[in-house]
Amino acid sequence: MTNPGSARSVKIGDDERGGWSSDRPRRGKGPERPADLSTRCRVLQPADRLRYSPGSLVVMVSGSEEEADRLAQRVFEERGAVLTTLKVQGLLAGKVPDEDVPAKARELLSAAAAKRLQAGESTVVAGKLLDPAEREPLVRLAASLRRPRHVILVEAAREQTDDADRPALNELRRALEAGELGGEGFQTALRLGGGAATELKRIVFRPPPRDDD
Repeated sequence: MTNPGSARSVKIGDDERGGWSSDRPRRGKGPERPADLSTRCRVLQPADRLRYSPGSLVVMVSGSEEEADRLAQRVFEERGAVLTTLKVQGLLAGKVPDEDVPAKARELLSAAAAKRLQAGESTVVAGKLLDPAEREPLVRLAASLRRPRHVILVEAAREQTDDADRPALNELRRALEAGELGGEGFQTALRLGGGAATELKRIVFRPPPRDDD
């Protein structure tokens, strides 16, 4: 029979008492990682009427700023929720040097969107926004505030799209159709091409209809 008092003891060195392993990052070493935005993304089908929850962020992307602006101004019932790069650039024209307009417009657009999201208001940001890095700050803020996040890709005519933008557009289409935009934090994605944009009549921000059982 084994004598419990004779059991072998294992000494833990002072450098091991914290439980750190060689592959476990130590606190205070390097910048903190940003929160993972990944979520499940549902690919929606075009319809003549769309509904998003109040307080949502909708990012409308297109190869043409003019097309994004035109459609956003036409279909969203809540006009005050719509912020477009083209409109902001128009407000800045003549007030700042031409070469500074794009950067200043992005800065003002982001600030206006942040203000609306922080107030719990529905927010639409429409423009070219083809680079995921341009969309990320908006999505990250909305996610931190627990706001629903949605993306709409608006197809523009070939003559409205710069050749330099085609690779980014092609990648965005592929990721959208594959449901991969959840990696950016979007919970739904919709592509409006061909006659689908024309058939879309209205987008509203309203709660789901109640079941009157």
